[in-house]
Amino acid sequence: MPWNGADGGGWDGGMRPAIERYYENNPYYCYMKREISLLQATSINMIDMVGIGPFVMMSIVMRTVGSHLFLWAWIFGAITALIDGMIWSELGAAFPLAGGSYNFLKEAYGKKGGPLMSFLFVWQTCMMSSLVVASGAIGFSQTFGYLVPLGTWGEKGVSAGVVVLITLLLFRDIKEVGKMAVFLWVGVIITILWIIISGFTHRTVPYSFIPEGNESLFSLSFAVVAGQASVKTIYSYLGYYNVCHLGGEIRNPGRNIPRSIFISIICIAILYLAMNLSIVGVVPWQEAMQSKFAVSLFIERIYGHHVAQLATVLVLWIAFASLFAVILGYSRVPYAAAADGNFFPFFAKIHPTKQFPYVSLLFVGGLGLIFSVLLRLGEAISGILAMRILVQFVAQAIGVVLLRRRRGTAHLPFKMWLYPLPVILSVAIWLFEWYSTGQAAFFGLGLTACGIAAYFIFRKTWQGEVLN
Repeated sequence: MPWNGADGGGWDGGMRPAIERYYENNPYYCYMKREISLLQATSINMIDMVGIGPFVMMSIVMRTVGSHLFLWAWIFGAITALIDGMIWSELGAAFPLAGGSYNFLKEAYGKKGGPLMSFLFVWQTCMMSSLVVASGAIGFSQTFGYLVPLGTWGEKGVSAGVVVLITLLLFRDIKEVGKMAVFLWVGVIITILWIIISGFTHRTVPYSFIPEGNESLFSLSFAVVAGQASVKTIYSYLGYYNVCHLGGEIRNPGRNIPRSIFISIICIAILYLAMNLSIVGVVPWQEAMQSKFAVSLFIERIYGHHVAQLATVLVLWIAFASLFAVILGYSRVPYAAAADGNFFPFFAKIHPTKQFPYVSLLFVGGLGLIFSVLLRLGEAISGILAMRILVQFVAQAIGVVLLRRRRGTAHLPFKMWLYPLPVILSVAIWLFEWYSTGQAAFFGLGLTACGIAAYFIFRKTWQGEVLN
């Protein structure tokens, strides 16, 4: 069914004919309804971004930096997200289809390199998305340990259970999913605002993130530790692009995709910085960095143990909401590739009545469940960044340059500001972050090499299935 723009809010941006041809010429691609509003898109982005990350990562970032300057790692993460968000906004508005980077890379690298680059993204996403799910589930179970001591197998059971529950909740029409996302988002905002207000109204510990004495933000030693710490903070900001994976279901995508990205990043950055300042204003950072439950310790210091238990339940709500958004967004990527004839066709199956890619959803949730049982949190986080940086972030940033040279900018609904500076900065920052992942960087290279081999070995298999 070709898209006629009726439910896209009048969007065209010069791309409507290309989108129509895409649907008309590809019988394997099933049209999905554009039902997600700006509020819902922003809610999905924000609950994906927050998750368990900032609560688990807070003490880890403090330990990694080892000084009161730890807040700069969070600032650096926000700057990285804003710069990269310009690239995602331009591409997401221009190619609003399910799959996000899959479509961007395919278009940017043309007929020769596009199929391989887009396949590599899907190949890595099948593994990486499940690691993202696993990291959220593991963080959920570890936080749950503040309420009930679980032990190793108890934590694994909770991790697996939460993935199963969310996958079942997502087994429904996208309009219902959008409403659920807003409901979860409200709980996320209320919890974070409670933490921030509590900290600023009960502040007893002096804290400053301004360098003192011989300290410098531009020294080599600080750059090294800040790079290692920012691997963790950037992980906590990831998700600002989730709306691009759902591009085929966003109303008025040329306007709403960029807006939801920037609103999400700015709001989450403010909340993260305020939350960190609140907590170290009550619990000294030297003490907070030693605790696995920094937020619970913070609330306990102010209100007592019983209220701290309530706060822990609310943090679990946030972790649950994030996993909801993660599984939702990434389930569209294998589907988009399969529907395009560039991946195994069974991933393109759509639920007959509710119109969502149920095979792809079950795959992302199922593999995430397995990884949540097998891996530790630190391994999952390093693997997530190491696998995705070269193809999804670096190659995609370069792809913007290739697209502009080949097609110009007249057709773009959104043009990034200060081009090409965001592209140059984004590539430099992501390469620095890739290096900072350490040994995991070699794992990322190995997975990419395996993906290249798989593409040339198996492409005739799925292409043959599509032709038949």
